[in-house]
Formats: sequence, structure tokens, C-alpha cells
Amino acid sequence: MEEPWDFEFLSRIADSCLSFLSEFVDDWLANDMRVSIFKILLSWLIFSLIAIHFAWKVYGNTVNDMYYRQGTGQNGGTPDTAPHTSGWEGKAGDGPKIHRD
Repeated sequence: MEEPWDFEFLSRIADSCLSFLSEFVDDWLANDMRVSIFKILLSWLIFSLIAIHFAWKVYGNTVNDMYYRQGTGQNGGTPDTAPHTSGWEGKAGDGPKIHRD
């Protein structure tokens, strides 16, 4: 049986999240060099993700078509059935080779 969640445990988690958020907001509002660098990097990351999203919307089908196998058959260019004998089995008159101890 699972034990019910302890209210004290949940309140500790909530308090730690609130303290982290309050410290983050205090640092965010400060005019510090590391905060400025963080803001620049965060904005660059968000801009890059948005640009990738729109580029994939525009060119996604083109990229997918470039790497999708073209042709007929089950996997694009491969035939539906393999030939009866392959190159390693030998000549058509020979039977398949078996392993003997």
C-alpha cells in the first residue's frame, strides 16, 4: 500500500520552489554582468528555437522528401522480393552450403 503524501514534505517542496523563484527574480532585477549575459544567452536560445521552428514549417517537407526513399517497392528503391540465389550461395546448380562438424 502506498503511504499518503506527508503535508510537511509538500510544504517543504513548495517553500524551496518559492525561495528559488524569489532569488531568481531578485537576481533578474539586479544590474549585474552575469544577469546581463544570462539574458542575452536566453534570448539567443529562444530566438534560435523560434527560427528553427519556422524553418522546419517552411522547409520540412522538402528536407523530408530529400531523405525519403524514392521508387517502387516496400522500402522505396528495394524490390518486393529478393532474388532466389544471392552471390554467396554459388552457382545455380549447387545446393545451399551447410555447416558440417
